Amino acid sequence: MTELATPRLRLRHWRGEDLAPFAALNADPLAMRYLGRLLSRSESDAFARGAEETLTRRGFGLWALELRESGRFAGCVGLAVPSFEAHFTPCVEAMWRLAPDTWGHGYATEAARASLEFGFTQAGLGEIVAFTVPANTRSRAVMLRLGMHHDPADDFEHPRLPPGDPLRGHVLYRLTLAQWAGG
Repeated sequence: MTELATPRLRLRHWRGEDLAPFAALNADPLAMRYLGRLLSRSESDAFARGAEETLTRRGFGLWALELRESGRFAGCVGLAVPSFEAHFTPCVEAMWRLAPDTWGHGYATEAARASLEFGFTQAGLGEIVAFTVPANTRSRAVMLRLGMHHDPADDFEHPRLPPGDPLRGHVLYRLTLAQWAGG
């Protein structure tokens, strides 16, 4: 079972006790502001179960994020394979979703760095991408701190969102193995 650790964080497999705080995170309008919609408890639980199944099957995916000092569940971070088609798919995406009261401490960057290292050194990936809406300045700042690069020519309309949806336009950031290794 693949789990990752940083000085302050543990990226681990999902546990039953993670479901309630994850559902609260997925029902939080601030946390979900740029993700399209809030999730119901059953949708949140299904997301967590799917994340755990992917971790077990693939050896990487979205890990439950735990603060080492307190043992508190803080969200999820990891590597996902988008299930939609776009000009940059198939690909592996670095992704994070943290409880708003944990923002501003560098946890997303620290955990995503561990995920990138795993992706490039253990999973053998040649490139990892990340994407969000242009207004999500916090996530875009994380992408830049990770050394990811944005080319406006890569920006895209998210195919899972309807035309006219204000969240449909997305920016794409990329990081290749060579860029990461030289970073």
